[in-house]
Amino acid sequence: MPELPAGQRIDSFDEVALGYAFEDAMNEANRCIHCPTEPCADGCPVGVPISAFVAKVAEGDFAQAYALVKGTNSLPAICGRVCPQETQCEGRCTRGKKGDPVAIGHLERFVADWAFAHPEEAAQPLLPLCKEKRVAIVGSGPASLTCASELVKQGVLVTVFEALHLAGGVLSYGIPEFRLPKGLVAHEIDGLKKKGVKFELNSFIGRLYSIEELRESQGFDAVFIGTGAGSPVYLGIEGEGLNGVMAASELLTRVNLMKAYEFPRYATPVYAGRHCVVVGGGNVAMDAARTARRLGAEVTVVYRRTEAEMPARAEEVHHAKEEGISFQMLANPTRVLGNSEGWACGLECVRMELGEPDESGRRSPVEVEGSTFVIDIDMMVVAIGSRVNPLIAQTTPGLEVSPRGLVVVDGESCATSIPGVYAGGDVTQGSATVILAMGAGKRAAAGILAYLGHH
Repeated sequence: MPELPAGQRIDSFDEVALGYAFEDAMNEANRCIHCPTEPCADGCPVGVPISAFVAKVAEGDFAQAYALVKGTNSLPAICGRVCPQETQCEGRCTRGKKGDPVAIGHLERFVADWAFAHPEEAAQPLLPLCKEKRVAIVGSGPASLTCASELVKQGVLVTVFEALHLAGGVLSYGIPEFRLPKGLVAHEIDGLKKKGVKFELNSFIGRLYSIEELRESQGFDAVFIGTGAGSPVYLGIEGEGLNGVMAASELLTRVNLMKAYEFPRYATPVYAGRHCVVVGGGNVAMDAARTARRLGAEVTVVYRRTEAEMPARAEEVHHAKEEGISFQMLANPTRVLGNSEGWACGLECVRMELGEPDESGRRSPVEVEGSTFVIDIDMMVVAIGSRVNPLIAQTTPGLEVSPRGLVVVDGESCATSIPGVYAGGDVTQGSATVILAMGAGKRAAAGILAYLGHH
């Protein structure tokens, strides 16, 4: 797929991947050999009929291709951009065994973008809403939006409660504009509004209403909890409270949700320093590093394992390198050094080497004795993971949570320990991908529909 040249990227938050032309999409779709067993479809958490939609792209029937995708995937324009296809559908593509797999993600993005540009041809019939059944959805991230989409398709009245002033959850505040344009997220949410989904913004469940009050005084027949895992995890090292140290979620929220990427049109204060270190190796670390680079910083990513163990998508690491971001692998921070004015000025690290595999199968990093070194910094961003905000659990008696604070659910229906209350996405599995959250949203919607049918 054509991309914005690296030299132009670091001065702009414009989208990096530029999309296929019609002919490119049809040529790519024609590479599919339509295996009878369809291994690609087995790799899709939401069950997109991949072979069928790709065949329609090859024929140039983009309207039917979009209808096939949208029938199972509520957010194709988003998934086509942020899904880790290389470990899912494309990872199982037969063509990938001896060369490049079919670019299923790029094709999904293509048909969604085509539909946005051709709304009349892509329009789908709306079902009348049934006034008897009402479901409250808490949070408006990918699990919640998918659950809402599946329920409204069946005529259920859905109200989404979002704590912030803009819907979309991590799609709006977490993923940068250059990977996922916010106009696309708004377009998907507008589509749900047109189908009858209500959005109540600035509505912090656990404070405004408890889950019990949604069921009782507010009269909802069922509730879905999709509040994600938005509380940052810190390193727990000396000096982390110095000025110039922040969590990746704060940097990304300021830039994405508060529009700092459009400074000075939006006067959002945002600082990335001149010498910024990002600690972590996942997609959030790459997003933070690439964001800081666009804000003018020289950026170094510090990660305690090797590149082979990085959980970030290979494409993200490749783009980061193209954009001039440097990497310190097998290094672990031990202390943040501060100056007399209370600002971070250095990051003390130790060298690591890989030891025996841990329970996840990844080799655990072990400290190399006497290997301390210091990186000069004036900014540090911590991107080592996130945890669930405990507010829902604290205000919902009888809701079973794990020792890590995750909401415990039945794997098939996403039912919690409270009848009529369901949950899915990062709030139940910890920080994961958009598409896995969407898969949970679909399962929860099916569970809720079965529950409503019995009540």
